[in-house]
Amino acid sequence: PLTLPSPSLPSFLPSFLPSFLSLPPSLFLSDRLQLFIGLRQRRSWVWNQFFVLEEYTGDEPLYVGKLHSDVDKGEGQVKYVLNGQGATSIFTIDENTGDIHATKRLDREEQAYYTLRAQARYRENNLPVEPESEFVIKVQDINDNEPKFLDGPYSARVPEMSPVGTSVVTVVATDADDPTYGNSARVIYSILEGQPYFSVEPKTGVVKTALPNMDREARDQYLLVIQAKDMVGQMGGLSGTTSVMVTLTDVNDNPPHFSRKSYQFSMSESLPVASVVAKIKTLDSDVGPNAEMEYRIVDGDGLGLFRITPDRDTQEGLVTLQKGLDFETKSSYTLRVEVSNRNIDLRFLSLGPFSDTATVRLIVENVDEPPVFSLPLSKMLISEAAKVGTTIGTVSAHDPDSTNSPIRYSIDRNTDLERFFNIDATTGVISTAKPLDREVNAIHNITIFAMESCKCSYSALSAGIILITVTDINDNAPVFAIDYETYLCESARPGQVIETISAIDRDEPQSGHRFFFSLTAEAAGNLNFTLRDNKDNTASVLTMRGGFQRHDQTMYRLPVFIMDGGSPALSSTNTLSIRVCDCDPDGAPQSCGSEASMLSAGLSTGALIAILACILTLLVLVLLIVTMRRRKKEPLILDEERDVRENIVRYDDEGGGEEDTEAFDMVTLRNLKVVRESGGKTRRDVTPEVPTLFLSSRPPPDNGIFRDFIWDRLKETDVDPSAPPYDSLQTYAFEGSGSAAESLSSMDSLSTDSEQNYDYLSDWGPRFKKLADLYGHSGDGNLFAS
Repeated sequence: PLTLPSPSLPSFLPSFLPSFLSLPPSLFLSDRLQLFIGLRQRRSWVWNQFFVLEEYTGDEPLYVGKLHSDVDKGEGQVKYVLNGQGATSIFTIDENTGDIHATKRLDREEQAYYTLRAQARYRENNLPVEPESEFVIKVQDINDNEPKFLDGPYSARVPEMSPVGTSVVTVVATDADDPTYGNSARVIYSILEGQPYFSVEPKTGVVKTALPNMDREARDQYLLVIQAKDMVGQMGGLSGTTSVMVTLTDVNDNPPHFSRKSYQFSMSESLPVASVVAKIKTLDSDVGPNAEMEYRIVDGDGLGLFRITPDRDTQEGLVTLQKGLDFETKSSYTLRVEVSNRNIDLRFLSLGPFSDTATVRLIVENVDEPPVFSLPLSKMLISEAAKVGTTIGTVSAHDPDSTNSPIRYSIDRNTDLERFFNIDATTGVISTAKPLDREVNAIHNITIFAMESCKCSYSALSAGIILITVTDINDNAPVFAIDYETYLCESARPGQVIETISAIDRDEPQSGHRFFFSLTAEAAGNLNFTLRDNKDNTASVLTMRGGFQRHDQTMYRLPVFIMDGGSPALSSTNTLSIRVCDCDPDGAPQSCGSEASMLSAGLSTGALIAILACILTLLVLVLLIVTMRRRKKEPLILDEERDVRENIVRYDDEGGGEEDTEAFDMVTLRNLKVVRESGGKTRRDVTPEVPTLFLSSRPPPDNGIFRDFIWDRLKETDVDPSAPPYDSLQTYAFEGSGSAAESLSSMDSLSTDSEQNYDYLSDWGPRFKKLADLYGHSGDGNLFAS
């Protein structure tokens, strides 16, 4: 039997044996190993301890164990070889003695065990003494890792006023040490900061409330520090900490209340309906849905006049106006309002009523109100036969203020551009200003302005609508309903109806239209046609004979007398044109009037169409040729080589005229005093200097006539409905009653008594030769003698 080599088993082996036996069987060769120390029956292997402590910090390599074969007699013939995980890099073996050492510091948390293979070989030929055997070196854990909160820091929420023991959050710490060995990984939780408000379960890490009635309104956040310590919290254990931010959420535990018990607000009587007249501030320490308010008016003298609702954003009570105010009727109102929470928590009803009341006084301020019409919409009737100045009706308005100021009336001329109506500014009587025509405009919609006569501000103005309906009189005679084109076939028989006519009348009698048809006295005795009144506002035209020939007469004109049933009755004579035509067997006209002569010459309808088509084709060809020639002369697209910037445009214009202010001084025509003082200015279109001719001694006319003329034209343009709606330039050719320059004609200046000498015209050159011949010799007699 083999004996174990020295040294003997380590002293910690009895305590470590259970842990070693708990390793997975796959890590060992169970059919080869008999004992933990590696004693083999068939291969005669013996090795010592296979455990090594982690985090060894000594200077020398750490002894792990010893390999020994019973074949080795100590004569140096056997050497030991180590292979596998960490061989030669971490673990080394003395090939002579079989001692195994760890050359590096090991960390169990990085690798808990190493699997290696050992073999004994003959040193002489390197042949194996026996096959390799596999063994395990396990790294023995020490407490070198503190607990860590991988999910920290934490944040949690818990309702305020929660009972003691309410769970807030669960914290979890992880220890990287071996949980199967000792207490290195057994963690205990404790709270370092946050007491006495919260506590933590030592084993589970559940954080709970420790005090009742924690009030969010007093403090809404708590910072907790939780510690986790290994070694079951014993002395020497490692620890880690994390923070937990606990926020108290709101519950409805505070009733609302008004900031004051009474309020007073002022409001203008001119405020429109739905206006906010007051904002009432309400206090509630809660937030969110727990602070939402409900308001109602419980008492007061304005129950139907006001309404109170909460503001969505501020939860203030908004008092809004439901009806119009009138200072003269009532100048103040008193309301009693109540506020309550919309969402009430039944758990806290014992804290008191969740409502409050306050008194609101509303003062109405007087304003200068515009006049009020007795009827905002008035309807009036006027006959279109009414003369200018006829009274149509009266509008009435009054001042609602206590001052009861008199009212002045006016018409909005934008609604009466043609000024058909006038209104008395004091009485409000509306009358006609122009004759009316119902057929042109049957209804006039005008606006009447009313304002206090003692006020000049436009703010005190109100408007009323007047609908004036123009009633009808019989002032329009009946006429043909349409322009009739009547055709008479040559084959027509006597008594045949060739046309049925009707009439229209622009008037609209209440009993409806009634028309009477007849031939005029001149046409009553004709032998060709007759007229039959159908008594239904129509009449039939009949032939009195047959045998009409277009060769004899192509057109007949029949005067028809039409009279209406009005009082007084009106009538008119309308001429019906009847053309004689060649008709087909069905009575449809084929050719009429001037076409007959062409057809009689032997030209058929097809021939005429062909001739017209040829003429049209020739016209199109001529237009195409002309268009092409124009395009060649004036191309629409410029040549690439042609640059418009290189073109020089030349104008043979001598200038002058009243628009050329450079060639002629316009001041001469505008102010004669300047001419007298300056003695004239030199024209640029002549060479010599010429004295000013025929200066007038009359004073210039008064500019007032021009101002009056322009002012009259301006007023006409303002009321002209056809004038453009934008600013425009109006030009008027008006010279006035006299000209400051007098006549520009030379008729009076060429008399024999003239002292003017025109001999200098001969020096002006060829252009003025004709004038020199006419004016150059003043002593030759009268100009028109020759």
